[in-house]
Amino acid sequence: QVQLVESGGGLVQAGDSLRLSCVASGRAYSTYPMAWFRQAPGKGREFVGSISWNGGSTAYADSVKGRFTISRDNFKSTVYLQMNSLKPEDTAVYYCAAVSGVSGGRRVGDYPYWGQGTQVTVSS
Repeated sequence: QVQLVESGGGLVQAGDSLRLSCVASGRAYSTYPMAWFRQAPGKGREFVGSISWNGGSTAYADSVKGRFTISRDNFKSTVYLQMNSLKPEDTAVYYCAAVSGVSGGRRVGDYPYWGQGTQVTVSS
């Protein structure tokens, strides 16, 4: 079992940066691929990016590629989402997710463990 707690959300202006954190608890966290998803009002939850268990491999949605960066510090049991050049369309609740196994995917159903989410609001 893995428990995930996100933090770092807030209200920012377009063009600003924000860093989200996801702290994990559980024995096997350091071996789990992790991901960030987001859900805007009235929309489904969508993939933002993912990172392999050792941080050696990352993947991003086209909408955030070049602006967002995922990293992890397994000693601190934390995964980060650095968000730069934020746009109003990035406004959403951001969730981190985890899965045991070799690698994660881009679908919500690929991840059994989820945090409670943190709100990010970008004003124009």
